[in-house]
Amino acid sequence: MTSNDTAVLRVAGRPVGRYVTRPELPVRLSPRPYLHPVTTLSGTAVTELSPADHAHHLGVGVAVPDVEGFNFWGGRTYVRDQGPTELDNHGSQRHVAFQLRDPDGFVEELRWVAEGGELLRERRTVAATELTDQAWALDLTFSLTNVTKDPLSIGSPATNGRPGAAYGGFFWRARKEAAPPDVFTAGTEGESEAHGRRADWLALAGSGWTLVFAGATEQTRRDPWFVRTGEYPGVGSSLAHDERLAIPPGETVVRRVVTVVADGRLGRDAAAALVRKAVSP
Repeated sequence: MTSNDTAVLRVAGRPVGRYVTRPELPVRLSPRPYLHPVTTLSGTAVTELSPADHAHHLGVGVAVPDVEGFNFWGGRTYVRDQGPTELDNHGSQRHVAFQLRDPDGFVEELRWVAEGGELLRERRTVAATELTDQAWALDLTFSLTNVTKDPLSIGSPATNGRPGAAYGGFFWRARKEAAPPDVFTAGTEGESEAHGRRADWLALAGSGWTLVFAGATEQTRRDPWFVRTGEYPGVGSSLAHDERLAIPPGETVVRRVVTVVADGRLGRDAAAALVRKAVSP
């Protein structure tokens, strides 16, 4: 069942994700489309929406804290030599239209707008695919095109002076439970080892669920992962890790992340096998 403002993703006939295109949110949360709730095939929720610890965390989506000084992440802005600061600089992502919409996915056009002007035009493709009777994959590609006459650049708190905070791009706010989830890659384990490093895939394992995130293109795999488990459970990619990402006029930045959503707690071998299946051509 869908409406003009929502799309429900289904896998094998089961609803696994609700996509909200026009959320009614305060400006300081940087309003943008999001997926929530996202669930495993058995119905376990693996996302959170506007939790008390970070009201601007909106399920699964694309969020960037600094596009030429405008905040498309929500909340405070990190200002060099000043720290997190409340600024009137929030932008919004505005749904334009679905170019395609099926039960298992959609293609959407969005406008990234700040101070009345459009900075970026996005094409977002989302697809849901069954992998096994206990796992499915969410395939999300976003393409950001600079529609202005001038060069734009994407930054992060890290590029603005806050070490270890290079978030911005694809972001998944996971379900918070009594105990923090485990995090591991093919060769590392723990938040401190996985955070800020590149890895073909990264797994977050909760009480009865596992999410396995994989960069599905060479360019996406170059972006280090942003990982939080202790403070809150969240995983994202870092478009601007060491330096700002420049987008000349008319140019496009493309990233593709595939996330395995599984019931149960997966080990390394099972996680790797599902990623291979999910990302295979």
